[in-house]
Amino acid sequence: MNKLKRYFITGLLTILPIFLTLYILIIIFRLIDNIVGGIINSYLKAAFDFSIPGLGFIMAILIILVTGFVVSHLLSKRALPLIEKWFLKLPGVRQVYPSIKQIVGFIFSKDKAVFKKVVLVEYPSKGIWSVGFMTNEGFREAQELTGQELVHVLIGSTPSPWSGFFILVPKNAVKFLKMSAEEGIKLIVSGGILKPS
Repeated sequence: MNKLKRYFITGLLTILPIFLTLYILIIIFRLIDNIVGGIINSYLKAAFDFSIPGLGFIMAILIILVTGFVVSHLLSKRALPLIEKWFLKLPGVRQVYPSIKQIVGFIFSKDKAVFKKVVLVEYPSKGIWSVGFMTNEGFREAQELTGQELVHVLIGSTPSPWSGFFILVPKNAVKFLKMSAEEGIKLIVSGGILKPS
């Protein structure tokens, strides 16, 4: 009975990450395919009584490639800011677009050191320690108001270390850990199960 239990747990630990990864990729694929391919496939279904699965995904990749080519080679450095300026004048866009642009830029940033250091801070109250990521130095206005040197700390939440709480902490109250950002991410994602080596 113990062997069966061990085999089951070993099989589960092997299959579950693979299954969840494929499941998430399929959800993303279907979402993109439905958004872009929905109109084309509905036309094909009505006119010719067939649809092409994955057509929307292929179209999305082509649109991204063409946009990248146009922005890189055909639009001047002056034209893109003008288009963006016009886009920001549309109702509701100014409240959403700048934040999304920053987040997308952050995710696809070539700078691998976005999480500069893994830190330990007393948060949410004294005597309780949280693992976080120092993302930047404190901004001038906050430092002038507090009279302290501040650092930006993101306290990640399990299982997504990219969401959580952003806090400003006095630099002298931060304890810098020796672990890498990757180890810190693994620690938070696993809820403390995977300890750094």
